[in-house]
Amino acid sequence: MASLTIDFFHDVVCCWCFNISSRVRSLADEFDLDLRHRTFVLQASRAEMAARWGTPRDARETILGHWAACRRASDRPERVAIDAMRAAPFEYPHGMTAARGCKAAERLAGQAAHWDMFDRLQQMHLGEARNVADAEVVLSAARDLGLDATAFAEAFDDPVTVRAVEADRQRARTLHVRSIPALIVRETGTRLVNGPREDLAAQLRADLRLVA
Repeated sequence: MASLTIDFFHDVVCCWCFNISSRVRSLADEFDLDLRHRTFVLQASRAEMAARWGTPRDARETILGHWAACRRASDRPERVAIDAMRAAPFEYPHGMTAARGCKAAERLAGQAAHWDMFDRLQQMHLGEARNVADAEVVLSAARDLGLDATAFAEAFDDPVTVRAVEADRQRARTLHVRSIPALIVRETGTRLVNGPREDLAAQLRADLRLVA
């Protein structure tokens, strides 16, 4: 069977990305997928959060409304802790700090580490109501994954890592990606339509027929 290379654009704070990541994981081996993880930071700072959502309270309530819709569509709704995030003692986080963590993991141990870091941070964010805009939370995720703490901290703080986040943003612009999650098959240019696992599987089968 031919293999497919897929650019997966995502943001740790995106609940819809949480749904898709687990589905794509379950399909990766079945379809011999080569996933290339791309950070797509929806808002990169408190200022950008305010410009997009208004007050911190407004931001939280609006975004948690999105969480509710996402939880209804999730294969694992019990892992989306809306009440815990509503009660959390911090402002709803932007995604830049977590994106740096994902790219730092990638620099140390490749695409698999990026994905593992992404999923761990999403679990911290959506399931444990932790502040993924806090560098210490990201560093603790690296420890959870067994990454070398010193090397990870150095990569996390390295300006090269920030530039890697910006490079992913530039790639998104080149591919006309404006919303996430986005899954783009390199061999065909197809953008997969997000949905249940079997819908994704059907789309992958169609793309494999095109490249066979």
